[in-house]
Amino acid sequence: MIKEYKTIREIVGPLLMVDGVDNVKYEELVEIQMQSGEVRRGRVLEIDGDKALVQLFEGSAGINLRDSKVRFLTKPLTLGVSEDMIGRVFDGMGSPKDDGPELIPDDKLDINGVAINPVARDYPSEFIQTGVSAIDGLNTLVRGQKLPIFSGSGLPHASLAAQIARQSRVLGKDEKFAVVFAAIGITFEEAQFFIDDFKKTGAIDRSVLFINLADDPAIERISTPRMALTCAEYLAFEKGMHILVIMTDLTNYCEALREVSAARREVPGRRGYPGYLYTDLSTLYERAGRIKGREGSITQVPILTMPEDDKTHPIPDLTGYITEGQIILSRELYKKNIMPPIDVLPSLSRLKDKGIGADKTREDHSDTMNQLFAAYATGKEAKELQIILGESALSESDKAFAKFADAFEKEYVSQGYSANRTIEETLNLGWKLLRILPKSELKRIKDVFIDKYLIEES
Repeated sequence: MIKEYKTIREIVGPLLMVDGVDNVKYEELVEIQMQSGEVRRGRVLEIDGDKALVQLFEGSAGINLRDSKVRFLTKPLTLGVSEDMIGRVFDGMGSPKDDGPELIPDDKLDINGVAINPVARDYPSEFIQTGVSAIDGLNTLVRGQKLPIFSGSGLPHASLAAQIARQSRVLGKDEKFAVVFAAIGITFEEAQFFIDDFKKTGAIDRSVLFINLADDPAIERISTPRMALTCAEYLAFEKGMHILVIMTDLTNYCEALREVSAARREVPGRRGYPGYLYTDLSTLYERAGRIKGREGSITQVPILTMPEDDKTHPIPDLTGYITEGQIILSRELYKKNIMPPIDVLPSLSRLKDKGIGADKTREDHSDTMNQLFAAYATGKEAKELQIILGESALSESDKAFAKFADAFEKEYVSQGYSANRTIEETLNLGWKLLRILPKSELKRIKDVFIDKYLIEES
């Protein structure tokens, strides 16, 4: 039986304290009926004896302490799920916002979910082709992986996110594949960019969008990624689909956490973020993966902007501990008009070796990847030496590496946001660039591959 209370004691920002409650549970859904008849929603954040701390989803402006009624609904926040969600656009609370019909759900699921049990996990091993050479060739995305993109304010991570969502696919298999896209705290222009891009390219037909705008209540930001992951879990593990989850921008999610933490008067951790930021982020990231005996999978590409481009900031720092690598966008490359500006040297995919090679990409992938990394690093060092000492101080080999570094950035990394390269095109482009170097410098590639691919393509 649902009880009503008129015992609101205090309101601080998005939080509301109710006295004299009985049999209330953590994460329980709450309705607040105002004097005007308007109903707002919230959830139980904390319980202390007969006191309940409620987090409001729509903000606290206009709530009268004496006349407002609070109802505890005895259930957590849920999302109605169905395969019909594919091709639809929802807000951060899971309500349709595309003028389409109301969804008839097959089930209603608690959005808080649970991380996949480590014992039940299946090891990620299948290559996902994004069509972006700097990712496919050098920092390969593997099905079931968590591979975040670290960006900076003003860098074109939105264009890269839309490109990955549009182009991603698994090779050689006719499997059910879909993208769940969660936009967290973005502007109206950004939201319209994603919606228009998905519709124009037809990507909407295999996508589910959850859009939380910057002027929506900050608290909604905390539920948006959980809504998206709940939808992804249903499609992956109940319907046997392979789901790519893209979330942008996780920094806005963390700012909302900090706002709630400050309102609760909690002791702040690093940079004012709550001390449980690591734990909270892990409850999102660890919902990706594969489960033994189940067909589907969830692959995550969270995107976050690093405040002041600082990799040691708590958000990218803690994310790096939980996830299996990172793709880093470079402001320096962006200024050189290299699009997408992926800095391949500090970027890393810890599972790339599991998703490449014969029968997955191509037999020469591992060797050429290592050689391209090494040659680019040597080329950048040669260019720095050239700036300090002048070109005359460089050996012929150094000049070749410096030339390679320039060509690598202009041709391999910079491909724009519409080019969709197959893995064969990416690998062949790598071989084309390696011809700039003396054959004696290709020390990381087996002779059998040099004989086969260097001569074959020349």
